[in-house]
Amino acid sequence: MKKILIIEDEIEIAELERDYLELSDFEVEVENDGTLGLKRALNDEFDIIILDLMLPGTDGFEICKQIREEKDIPILMVSAKKDDIDKIRGLGLGADDYITKPFSPSELVARVKAHLSRYERLVGSGNKENHVIEIRGLTIDKTARRVFLNGEEKILTTKEFDLLTFLAENPNRVFTKDELFREIWDMESIGDIATVTVHIKKIREKIEINTSKPQYIETIWGVGYRFKV
Repeated sequence: MKKILIIEDEIEIAELERDYLELSDFEVEVENDGTLGLKRALNDEFDIIILDLMLPGTDGFEICKQIREEKDIPILMVSAKKDDIDKIRGLGLGADDYITKPFSPSELVARVKAHLSRYERLVGSGNKENHVIEIRGLTIDKTARRVFLNGEEKILTTKEFDLLTFLAENPNRVFTKDELFREIWDMESIGDIATVTVHIKKIREKIEINTSKPQYIETIWGVGYRFKV
C-alpha cells in the first residue's frame, strides 16, 4: 500500500483529503504543523507528499526545498493563492505539481495516482540495459537517471529529467505545452500549463550555456517547444 504524507494546517481540508485518499486504498498520515511535517517527511518513508503552502512553523516553500535536497519523491504543492509567482517559486524549488484551492477531492486523487504511476514506471525498473543519449556535449543516462554537460553532472528533479529525456528522444518535433503536460504528468492540464513553462526554464538554467539563445530546447512561439539536433 502506498504511503502518503499530507502537511496541511486546515484540519477539515486535511481530513477530507485523507478520507478520499484512504477510500482509494492509500495509507495516509497527516501533520498540521510545518516544522513537524518537515521532520516526518525527512525521517520517515513516504511515496508522495501533499504539501500546503502556508503553514505554521515552517512554510511550504522551505519544506519543499529541504525535502528535494534529500529525496526525489513526488511533491504535490497545494495553496489557496492563485498568484503565478507563488506557483513558479514552488515549482522552481522542486515541486512536481501545483493545485490551487478550492479543488475537488477526486482531482486530488487523480493527480496523486498519476504522479505515483509515472514515478514507478520511470524509477522502479533498475535492471534494464543502460541507455545513454549523447547530443553535442549533453549526456543523458536513462538507467542511472543522471545528466552531464561536457562531463559535469547537472542535478535535475524527477520531472525535469523526464521532460528533458522525452524531448531528447523525440528530436526536432514540436510539442505543445498541453501535449508535454499529458505526457510527463499523465493528466490533462485543466487549463494550467505554467508547470511546463517553469520546468523548461529550470532545465535551461542547468544545461544551456546561454538561456536567451538555447542550443538544446528551442521555443517555437505560439506553439510549444522542440529539442534541436
